[in-house]
Amino acid sequence: MNKVLLADDHKIVRKGLKEIIEKNSEFKVTGEASSGQEALNLCYENEYDIILLDISMPGRDGLDVLAELRKTFKDIRVLILSMYPEEQFAVRAFKAGASGYLNKDSAPDELIDALIKISQGGKYISLAIAEKLAFDMDRFSEKAPHESLSDREFQVLCLIASGKTVKEIGEDLSLSVKTISTYRANILEKMNMKTNAELTLYAVKCNLVK
Repeated sequence: MNKVLLADDHKIVRKGLKEIIEKNSEFKVTGEASSGQEALNLCYENEYDIILLDISMPGRDGLDVLAELRKTFKDIRVLILSMYPEEQFAVRAFKAGASGYLNKDSAPDELIDALIKISQGGKYISLAIAEKLAFDMDRFSEKAPHESLSDREFQVLCLIASGKTVKEIGEDLSLSVKTISTYRANILEKMNMKTNAELTLYAVKCNLVK
């Protein structure tokens, strides 16, 4: 039986996931975390085979947690489960060491398929992600401007492009307005842009936002 840790800041989401997962006798939810840091703390205290990890959580986000997990707990398989479209974070998640990436809109059966695949040591990659990875391999060697951003900067870029204010982004990520403003300034500098409108237009053209 595979021991599963659920890391999502919404209790109702964790409850639904637990019900779906435990319909399959191969998996048992033995831990729940409402933040990235809590997930890490639980990993230091207990043993888990698989972690279902949300990207957007208070404090340390999923990709930051994933990076530390890969350094310290190399045998734990991590399935990223996110509300963000695959084209936004899937490639970054796989490069950071995720075993799979699943959108929260996916069907329950797909979640079980993903868990079975990664529990056997495989990678769960949807057709959309596979096409994205293939496209990235065929591109010119020069990186697109947004690829120079850190994971947190990229997350802030996507939120800006979705129309959220600095204050709203700060509330979503549990960070201060000053910190978000610093991220925004870094993003503009790295991408050689001056306004949110330029960032939004770029994000739309690159399919980073719907």
